[in-house]
Amino acid sequence: MKFDMEYLVNRLQEPSTWRGLILIATVAGVKLNPEQFDAIISIGLIIVGAINVFKKDAKSPDAKPL
Repeated sequence: MKFDMEYLVNRLQEPSTWRGLILIATVAGVKLNPEQFDAIISIGLIIVGAINVFKKDAKSPDAKPL
């Protein structure tokens, strides 16, 4: 299997990739620091929410076709 840098770069430009990475990191943080559970979950959800706020919808007038 050949490593495709273009594929990786394209995935890193998608909001869903960043949401997934942040959610995984949030869960990992919960397991590492259970005493800070609420803070870790809150920060992860804030970041995911911010990504969703600034992400363009496919039906947006200024969205570019793929």
